[in-house]
Amino acid sequence: MAVAALSAANAAAAHAVVPFDDPLAIEIDAVGKTYASSDGAVTALGSVSLDVRRGEFISLLGPSGCGKTTLLRMVAGLEDTTTGHIHLHGRGLDGLGFVFQRDVLLNWRTILQNVLLPIEFRGGRPKQYRDRALALLATFGLAGFENKRPWELSGGMRQRAAICRALIDDPELLLMDEPFGALDALTRDELNVELQTLWHRSRKTTLFVTHSIPEAVFLSDRVVVISDKPGRIVEVLDIDFPRPRGLDIREEPAFGHYSRHLRDVLERHGAFRKR
Repeated sequence: MAVAALSAANAAAAHAVVPFDDPLAIEIDAVGKTYASSDGAVTALGSVSLDVRRGEFISLLGPSGCGKTTLLRMVAGLEDTTTGHIHLHGRGLDGLGFVFQRDVLLNWRTILQNVLLPIEFRGGRPKQYRDRALALLATFGLAGFENKRPWELSGGMRQRAAICRALIDDPELLLMDEPFGALDALTRDELNVELQTLWHRSRKTTLFVTHSIPEAVFLSDRVVVISDKPGRIVEVLDIDFPRPRGLDIREEPAFGHYSRHLRDVLERHGAFRKR
């Protein structure tokens, strides 16, 4: 869902908006997150710094509980930072779309009405966005399903609709929190291809959270590896494959090299220890 109804007061403390004439889309500056618990303070995310260039596709890769989703939610203004600052360039939070792990579609609304929901949240006029919504649904293979209810669609189709909803207001920045993690392998492959094709056309700045090494390599310009908790960035790996990409690149020797390297980095930093 496009993040439209966020409290400005909640976001302002950790976010600053920078004008458009800048090559960066996001600056994450020494950001950390600590939670209170019955056993005392728990640090979920250590001091993390990362510059994201405009039009870049970055995957955040790491084990469960390392703070990937927490970092994404802080960029979105859904959680406050404990330390550090996040600078969003351009339209700030108004120029942001978010795709959650679950599709979170409303079952009593049609697919078209779900896609248009962020416009309603902003107090806009959904009718003015109807043509764009239908075009997005067609792009993701959902033409003819706009009047169906979510419960009438498969999991993959619902997640396609959720991506359309995030894109309805043409955001500058797309945040995706393991959007394909609950899907079967074949559907996940299909959506990976559709997503990178869309990205190749639009060049939207994208932050993508995943546990999947092959998914990160296939989609990304850079893969940011986050260690076991407290999460910290332990490596940033450039992925040097041309665009657009098909699934056949997974047969390339370089794909295997990238994947093995990322697995080695994760293993060295506690990703596969017993939990």
